[in-house]
Amino acid sequence: MGDEAIQATNDDAASCKRFAIQQGYWRDPYLQFLVKAAERKAPEINRGYYVRTHGIKYLLEDFIKKTESNCQIISLGAGFDTLFWRLKDEGLLPKTYVELDFRAVTSRKCYYIKSRSQLLDPLMESCDGVKNKISIENAELHSPRYHIMTADLRDVADVESKLTEAGIDKNLPTVFISECVLVYMTVQKSSDLLKWIGDSFPTVLYINYEQVNMADRFGQVMQQNLRSRHCELHGVDACASMDTQKNRFLSVGWEGADAMDMMCVYHKLPPADIHRIERLEFLDELELLQQLFQHYCICWAYKDKANIGLSSIGFA
Repeated sequence: MGDEAIQATNDDAASCKRFAIQQGYWRDPYLQFLVKAAERKAPEINRGYYVRTHGIKYLLEDFIKKTESNCQIISLGAGFDTLFWRLKDEGLLPKTYVELDFRAVTSRKCYYIKSRSQLLDPLMESCDGVKNKISIENAELHSPRYHIMTADLRDVADVESKLTEAGIDKNLPTVFISECVLVYMTVQKSSDLLKWIGDSFPTVLYINYEQVNMADRFGQVMQQNLRSRHCELHGVDACASMDTQKNRFLSVGWEGADAMDMMCVYHKLPPADIHRIERLEFLDELELLQQLFQHYCICWAYKDKANIGLSSIGFA
């Protein structure tokens, strides 16, 4: 039951993002082809997903620009994320983009891509006018730059095998992204994965969105709610504080790490953006928004053998 419950969190997150997009929080013309129209969500949830989406993209764009797109993106537990298409529209595609997730998730995503031209056609476009060859079978998708593959992230050998199959070059600057993924693994399993990444990729950035401050009363209630849905947070010990979030990287040899709760990230957004989204919906429970934002964070860590300036990536 555990893995099925974890997979269901993808549907929840995608549905929340779809509703926030419908409300005008940000533009994403692609998610509608992966997720049906969503039921109404609370304003603090919509605002939370906006800050989550844009906080991650802010750090990612800094990395892409520093590498001049001569890089790789690996999204762990990507679910129904549409980032590949959005980066393509903005001319920010990396050399290779790989998504890894459970077979039950990749199977559905591959089916939707195959059956919807709005998703498939952009994958087939190439700069020389010749259509790219796309392979979609056995719950996986392969194209010249974009791959969706099945993998058990708790099995480092499986992850390495899939990335090798996708043609990942370990010497190329690489960014890993995960959103509420590591927390479902035991601390030992996530530690093994992060150590392997740090040991294998000499120039690498990791962007992790996840729970934090989970030892207080609000955090305990969050855990109880998830447990009632058969979602056990096996890695919650790493989410006790900002320090534990950073130390999970530093303790396995990463060069540097930083973290910021989503309340702080929210205040780092451009004032015009904050003004715009605050006008979209009336929010009368500011205390609830603050509690929610203080229990999620973005942590980013790096190793920078190529000395391309990864230590300077952060929220200005």
